Amino acid sequence: MSKRNSQAAKSAARERLREERERQAKKTKAKRQVVVALSIVGVLAAAGGISYAVVQTTKPSYWESAKNAKLVEPANTSGKNGTTVILGESSAKKTLTVYEDPRCPVCAQFEQTVGSTVDKDLKDGKYKIQFVGATFLDRTGEGSRNALSALGAALNVSPDAFLAYKTQLYSAKYHPEETDDKFKNDAYLIEIADQVPALKDNAKFQSAVNNGTYDRWALEMSKVFDDNKDGVQGTPSFVMDGKKVTDSGGQNAPMTVEAYNTAIDAALKG
Repeated sequence: MSKRNSQAAKSAARERLREERERQAKKTKAKRQVVVALSIVGVLAAAGGISYAVVQTTKPSYWESAKNAKLVEPANTSGKNGTTVILGESSAKKTLTVYEDPRCPVCAQFEQTVGSTVDKDLKDGKYKIQFVGATFLDRTGEGSRNALSALGAALNVSPDAFLAYKTQLYSAKYHPEETDDKFKNDAYLIEIADQVPALKDNAKFQSAVNNGTYDRWALEMSKVFDDNKDGVQGTPSFVMDGKKVTDSGGQNAPMTVEAYNTAIDAALKG
């Protein structure tokens, strides 16, 4: 091989090596750009996921949004926001304020034991009742608010339907354990209402329950309990003439017919 050919061959080899290095450099750069791009996409996706999670976390619950819903006051109510519910004969001179939470197991026990006595007293005009619905047990759940809304729908039918429905809600057959938020289900509340003749297959009542017509009212009623001036913090609680009606121990609600009659008679004389 001539010297000229040898030099040409070396030059060609060096050129091929240079070109190969340029191709490799471009390939490495391109790969780096892809990695960076994917990283950016991943960061944006993560940020988007976090943003979505934040939105979901801060999104108002149904009952929080119900605070701004249209207020519909049930029939047979009076006072601010229709939260004064008076039951019984208007001629009765004394009024017993009754505080109850629909999910309260002690309320259910009271209603099952003493409820018929209370109903008889109302019919006899012994006293009137001002009902105040509480929902503090909904710290875990929503059944108290939902059942209170359904009670509003029953009250809109009539006071008698309200009382009969309340009796069924607290009955041994239908009242759930405190840990079972069964009253959150509209279908279950309607099933219970079918035990009350005035509510059975009552399309207007059922529509009000399913559509949450009285949900805002239930929240307003709950505020009455929260802001009560009787010093009541638990349920069931009974107050007449600003004084708590309790058992002989002076601390708890009277939970037997005998204890209740004794307490009520003393309050009526009070």
